[in-house]
Amino acid sequence: MQIWGILNVTPDSFSDGGRFDDPQRAIEQGLALAADGAQVIDVGGESTRPGAEAVSEAQETARVVPVLEGLHAAGIEADLSIDTRHAAVADAALRAGASIVNDVSGASDPAMLATVVEHGAGLVLMHMQGTPGTMQAAPTYEDVTAEVAAYLESRAAAAVTAGVDGARLWIDPGIGFGKTLEHNLTLLRDLEGFVRLGRPVLLGASRKAFLGTLTGQSDPSLRLAGSLACALRGLESGVDAVRVHDVRETRDMIEVFTQIR
Repeated sequence: MQIWGILNVTPDSFSDGGRFDDPQRAIEQGLALAADGAQVIDVGGESTRPGAEAVSEAQETARVVPVLEGLHAAGIEADLSIDTRHAAVADAALRAGASIVNDVSGASDPAMLATVVEHGAGLVLMHMQGTPGTMQAAPTYEDVTAEVAAYLESRAAAAVTAGVDGARLWIDPGIGFGKTLEHNLTLLRDLEGFVRLGRPVLLGASRKAFLGTLTGQSDPSLRLAGSLACALRGLESGVDAVRVHDVRETRDMIEVFTQIR
């Protein structure tokens, strides 16, 4: 199972906002995540935490491009991913050294799929009900697993039709994005169903608010144990990658569990 290291170059991300909004600090952190064992560094310049306000594409681009260029120039061995909903930002990031687009909106920007195809990039399609600003207001499903799976199958089919390389097309059920606590738990219980869809699955649950609800840890940095539990659930269910803040600890957990199994 791959580890994708989270690198937020924003002032307002829910867990590490402001820690790496200086490009040099962000480059150093990206290199450190790779040294700790991350195969992919996922760089984001717009917070998508619940209630977050959108930023301009120009501002988002200005945040991520120097970091991607710096990591690329440093010869980082990990692949670089751009976490964005905007095709213009993705285009600039792919020109700056990224090779994957991680889109929490499932490629809602009409130009996103064409941009990915133009660059021959990989693509992660995630499920989100609503937008970051509204998604946690009142998320509702009749059958959360079936509805999320159907959405991801539909978006994957559209991506392949547009010319995206099916071998580099990932799906992500979107833990915490327009879901209640019980929705999140249900999706985690049902991960095997997403694996059976036949596409690589990326799981992102690291430090999220529902873990704080379960453990009583209001500080996201104190949610390591809950994050590792989710990563372990991903490992045993057969998902292909986990997107995490704590790369070294996740790497060690995977190594120990794999040797035991």
